[in-house]
Amino acid sequence: MPILLLVLDLGGTFVFAISGAMVAVRHRLDIFGVLVLAFAAGNVGGITRDLLIGAVPPAAIADLRYSGVSALAGLITFFWYPATNRFRNDMLWFDAVGLAFFAVAGAEKALAYGLSPVMAALLGMVTGIGGGMLRDVLVSDIPTVLRADLYALAALAGAGVVVSAHLLHLSPVVAAVAGGGVCFALRFMAIRHGWHLPVARPPPATASEAPHHRHDDEGN
Repeated sequence: MPILLLVLDLGGTFVFAISGAMVAVRHRLDIFGVLVLAFAAGNVGGITRDLLIGAVPPAAIADLRYSGVSALAGLITFFWYPATNRFRNDMLWFDAVGLAFFAVAGAEKALAYGLSPVMAALLGMVTGIGGGMLRDVLVSDIPTVLRADLYALAALAGAGVVVSAHLLHLSPVVAAVAGGGVCFALRFMAIRHGWHLPVARPPPATASEAPHHRHDDEGN
């Protein structure tokens, strides 16, 4: 279990750190800003999970491998951005892989710390979406998770499969493969076919709600 969690965590960290660094470069941040966004995108979800389940200090802070993976992803993106930018569309698929890794790792670790199945599934989702939310907030964007096609729902579904497999006493490896597969499959279908949740559509403004313009007739 520890090795499985480490592989899932570091894999998700690297993928999301690249996505954070690419966002930073597109917003023309300096190298420090690129590294900050890489670390935030790659680690904040896991840090949030660890703090909530009492695994302190969080692995992303206690283990230098997390910072090293994040820094490596940030530096690769900063110095070779023209090359990595050619794979910008492919980043959607890498992002889907990272989401699957983190959703599974979050649920597995929460279960290992004795949380209830429902809370373990929710923490799996939080692990998957936390870093991306902070990344977008830091560059003043609406978080992708609030507007992307089946993003948080895919993470929740993958984590739910992990929890269900745990309740059925299946091995953690089987649970990880099944949960990650479900999460990735949902993101794949959402990206390919544009699946999304219903979007809020405010009603058109009525005459009473239309902005009133004060006319100053003085001097006319």
